Amino acid sequence: MAPATAASTALITNDIVVFGLIAATLGAIFYLASGPTPFWKKFFAWVPALLLCYFVPAIYNTAGLIDGEGSQLYYFGSRVLLPAALVLLTLSVDLKGILKLGPRLLFVFCAGTLGIILGAIVSFQILEWVWPAAVAGDTWRGMAALSGSWMGGGANMVAIREIYEVDATLFGQFAVVDVAFASLWLATLLFLANRAEQIDRRSGADTSAIDEMRERIAAYEAANARIPTLTDLMVIVGLAFGIVALAHAVSDPIAEWFSTNMAWASRFSLDSSFVWIVVLSTLAGLGLSFTRVRQLENAGASRVGTVCLYFLIACIGMQMDFFRLAERPELLVIGALWMAVHVLVIWGAARLVKAPLLYFAVGSQGNIGAAASAPVVAAAFHPTLAPVGVLLGTVGYATGTVLAYFTGQILRIMAGQ
Repeated sequence: MAPATAASTALITNDIVVFGLIAATLGAIFYLASGPTPFWKKFFAWVPALLLCYFVPAIYNTAGLIDGEGSQLYYFGSRVLLPAALVLLTLSVDLKGILKLGPRLLFVFCAGTLGIILGAIVSFQILEWVWPAAVAGDTWRGMAALSGSWMGGGANMVAIREIYEVDATLFGQFAVVDVAFASLWLATLLFLANRAEQIDRRSGADTSAIDEMRERIAAYEAANARIPTLTDLMVIVGLAFGIVALAHAVSDPIAEWFSTNMAWASRFSLDSSFVWIVVLSTLAGLGLSFTRVRQLENAGASRVGTVCLYFLIACIGMQMDFFRLAERPELLVIGALWMAVHVLVIWGAARLVKAPLLYFAVGSQGNIGAAASAPVVAAAFHPTLAPVGVLLGTVGYATGTVLAYFTGQILRIMAGQ
């Protein structure tokens, strides 16, 4: 990695030094998040580690310590770490296992996804009627990126950010909306989980499948979990970056073919090589999920993918300027309307099929929080149910980019662009 541009006025202009600073920062955040003292336990109970991974590098950039826009680290992160994360986060998808969890859970989860899509459309339309300035300009691009996060996860949000070329500051503003409402909703679901038995009894929900689910998941965990070896980690890293290299090798010819032969390709970003890098990486991960390679998840494949993702999130944060962050408080109104539509749709779906609170909570968080926080919600009902959240969350990773892409196309039409 080359140093940043010589014209930069930042205190640190060498990208290798910046990379080390970011790595040390992430390490410190996660160490403190582990709760070495009571103070930090209380602190991170209110402030998500993800938020700090984004905003601490933003503070560095705002204070002039580093030059986020002049650095090449984000390019490296988006073109190398992002597709690697997509591969590793999707190869663990167990579609057969998810189907065994029952049609009601899948129905509620899909309703939650539909609620996100409808929430984007409804919130955009309402504000276009009552507050046109709130959705003027490129706001639809930021909403498309947010839909990627709320139907998948951070990797999907970043992928959509690249596909629709979302401005770094606008992306940062929607990242605030993302974390604020996702964290508030997570806290609400955890609160409800402690009252699940009473809520299910009052609603007349059928909970007969939950006990059987607990037993099956506990048996699978006991039979498959293992401590990763050096060989496991080398295979995980080699597989991920090998697929990234292959995706880069073929993406340019594919994009050029679409650009040359399909007049409509640019409207759907199919003439962008990055779009094909994302698509091919995701498809490769999904393909591997049907093979024995998915057993690498037992050795921590998704954790390695998450490491790549957090470095990328920090690199995005480097590009944001805090002084411009508070320029658009109206985005919080968009987020509030959007989340309200999602909650109403998934609540209605759960009531329709008399699903237990577990299905409602995990189905929602499998969308909003994906595999990062859905297991937390599932485990709040019972520790052995955490993999249920992982399964639904990884489905979100696998489908979030595609669904968010089409949501972005709808918003683009609504915005008249």
